[in-house]
Amino acid sequence: MYLRDVHAEKSIPVLRQLIRDNPLGILTTAIRSKIAPFILSSHIPFIIDVKDEGSEKELGVLRGHIARQNPQSKVLIEAAQANQASTLEEEVLVLFTLPSQHYVTPKFYTETKPSTGKVVPTWNYAAVQAYGRAKIFWDHKSDESISFLSKQIYDLSEHAETSVMGYTGTAGKQESWKVSDAPERFIELLRTNIIGIEIEVDRLEGKFKMSQEMSVNDRQGVIEGFANLGTETGNVLSTLVKERSDLKES
Repeated sequence: MYLRDVHAEKSIPVLRQLIRDNPLGILTTAIRSKIAPFILSSHIPFIIDVKDEGSEKELGVLRGHIARQNPQSKVLIEAAQANQASTLEEEVLVLFTLPSQHYVTPKFYTETKPSTGKVVPTWNYAAVQAYGRAKIFWDHKSDESISFLSKQIYDLSEHAETSVMGYTGTAGKQESWKVSDAPERFIELLRTNIIGIEIEVDRLEGKFKMSQEMSVNDRQGVIEGFANLGTETGNVLSTLVKERSDLKES
């Protein structure tokens, strides 16, 4: 990830929260194999575990699962078996992106465009990249894999039902769906068709590219330009640009 100082987000808690709020990550691996391409990626929802939420330095552990029939799963299992260890030697990458992103027209730059015309289009977005080594839970008969996958399925469902859907069962909200609502045998069968992935994060990088590189007047133009689009995404971007502009000024 190209990180200019003006766009770099150096707060680890902020990066962890972006992951928690946007759990669908892109798992990317680069592993030599005769059965699949060298570089593979899959969209996988993740849980991030943090022992101390108040910590400014703890990077956390990512937990996810992937279909056993996915070619990337087969490569991961092959690598784990070849190493005779469940933790892979190769580094993996997971990319998380804020859903709200948008093209930025030069027309938004109310100071620079009229005065010099030296402006070009760009794109505003926010993203986090997590790097680490992955432990693979592929033996569906082992107690360790059963325990990991059972916890993973429960925790991910609970997080999505309550945090994503808002089904908390309080203040008129619906009750969340529970794994226990499905037949136990059905869940057991599904569990045999997935593998677990646990990534001890050793590097966490993130950026909020929200027009911080522009002058304060141009930033105000971007804020107003997005707001005037009259769209949900435009309103979100307008708020984000203002937040990042205020941070820069402070």
